[in-house]
Amino acid sequence: MSADKRIEAITARIVERSKPHRQPYLDRVRAAASKGVHRGVLSCGNLAHGFAVCSPAEKDALAGDRVPNLGIITSYNDMLSAHQPFETYPALIREAAREAGGVAQVAGGVPAMCDGVTQGQPGMELSLFSRDLIAMAAGVGLSHNMFDSVVYLGVCDKIVPGLTIAALTFGHLPAVFIPAGPMTSGLPNDEKARVRQLYAEGKAGRAELLEAESKSYHGPGTCTFYGTANSNQMLMEIMGFHMPGASFINPGTPLRDALTKEAAKRALAITAQGNEFTPAGEMIDERSIVNGVVGLHATGGSTNHTLHLLAMARAAGIVLTWKDISDLSDVVPLLARVYPNGLADVNHFHAAGGMGFLIQELLKGGMLHDDVRTVYGQGLQAYTIDPRLGENGAVHREPAPKVSHDPKVLANIETPFQPTGGLKMLTGNIGSAVIKISAVKPERHVIEAPAKVFHDQQELNVAFKNGELTGDFIAVVRFQGPKSNGMPELHKLTTVLGILQDRGQKVALLTDGRMSGASGKVPAAIHVTPEAVDNGPIGRIRNGDTIRLDATHGTIEVLVDAAEFSARPQAAADLSGNEFGMGRELFAPFRAIAGPADHGASVLFA
Repeated sequence: MSADKRIEAITARIVERSKPHRQPYLDRVRAAASKGVHRGVLSCGNLAHGFAVCSPAEKDALAGDRVPNLGIITSYNDMLSAHQPFETYPALIREAAREAGGVAQVAGGVPAMCDGVTQGQPGMELSLFSRDLIAMAAGVGLSHNMFDSVVYLGVCDKIVPGLTIAALTFGHLPAVFIPAGPMTSGLPNDEKARVRQLYAEGKAGRAELLEAESKSYHGPGTCTFYGTANSNQMLMEIMGFHMPGASFINPGTPLRDALTKEAAKRALAITAQGNEFTPAGEMIDERSIVNGVVGLHATGGSTNHTLHLLAMARAAGIVLTWKDISDLSDVVPLLARVYPNGLADVNHFHAAGGMGFLIQELLKGGMLHDDVRTVYGQGLQAYTIDPRLGENGAVHREPAPKVSHDPKVLANIETPFQPTGGLKMLTGNIGSAVIKISAVKPERHVIEAPAKVFHDQQELNVAFKNGELTGDFIAVVRFQGPKSNGMPELHKLTTVLGILQDRGQKVALLTDGRMSGASGKVPAAIHVTPEAVDNGPIGRIRNGDTIRLDATHGTIEVLVDAAEFSARPQAAADLSGNEFGMGRELFAPFRAIAGPADHGASVLFA
């Protein structure tokens, strides 16, 4: 099954652009793979340390390189709801490895922070940089050179992108990602948002707000809205890192455990010792990356992936750009309505047909490259399934439904919710930015209004409480880029701007910071680059300047005489308050070398 010519053309230009980087990367991967089972190069002292706690039988097997050894990289902690289920996974994986005739060891742990806990707090300024730190931490675990294949246990915002960068850096090793699944449905997301707005307006108290939040985030698993965490799971499946159907099965269920054991056995089956060697760096190519972007558009996924996908691709020597993402958005229809792009949550999405139905429809429309390698084998057609628990306790897969079980949540390719994906690039005299419009009403795609300038989100929130945010305006929140303060999500602005919009004001946001996978109904031009601290034009905007945000034509302009605008002095901000506290001082070197947003805001690929 061939892809649409427009998809093929964008893929071809990515291939051409990537050649100077991709081929040297593949050469390194193949050189590392050619060395064979790497425990063979370890001295007796090295190896003795590496299997000191193994059983006698395992030591004997590993000493002779007769069986594959499976490394486990885990992001377990019991504070994150999404990662708490991983506590029991190593035991399941070791059991599966023994059944498959192999050995499994936890190679290392990586940090996993929760953006939900740190929103609006100092710790959020560590969040984006934790992605690259996670890649480094996984690299430390794998540097012991003990493993033939790796399983990665991760779910949430920066964890999966960081683990993907690690998997591709160690691209000579097969890599299977094992998710934990979403929590069961709690208080509906729109009701949670309603209570948040009431609280912001002083019409509800803290007790009512905490009750609503606790009923929404109530147990093990990912948050159920379609933010970055669940976008991650979609990406891992559509890019072929997951077993088919693995993404959205709830934690603590027999099917979840069966999928985990199956993934571990598959990771052992695709090592260099078998007949299906599938090194991650060879498996993921330009087509896989394009498939990921297509999935992001088709589901109305997280804006954070306009950063993460660039960094993930670059780890494999692939140069993806915002223009590629924007052009793919013009081709790919929106097939899913999941909050904040609709009222459903990810459990409703799965019940409507889930990933199997989505991939089936995208293949039918020529939106995906089917001829890709995956951890399950060749081609995405194998992912057009509905996972079930078989009578013997193993995973059983049935064909995906031909018709959506809920057309309000998941659409057929012939009747999409909208003809485009809704993520667009904006360019103009302010620089470049990204906007997500899949949840923004068409009449709000163009906003022309005077600027109200702030240097952090707290300033804006104070102005709101003081009744100063009257009339139409575009909020300019600057000095929020990676070099300024680590590029935190400005999620606290969603409620305030939403209230003003509901009151009838025309409002929008322009920022060199991030919003999040939960950004919704308010037009938001985010990730502005160059950022203010890098002499970006956003630093020359003044209160009252008219700004035109045009998501229809993909432009963002400050309507000021060009000569005057260019001659203006750059604004300054006191960022000393962002340098210390909650670990921020430890990340000063990251802020100093961080690359721009349109290169992934990375310290690894600046």
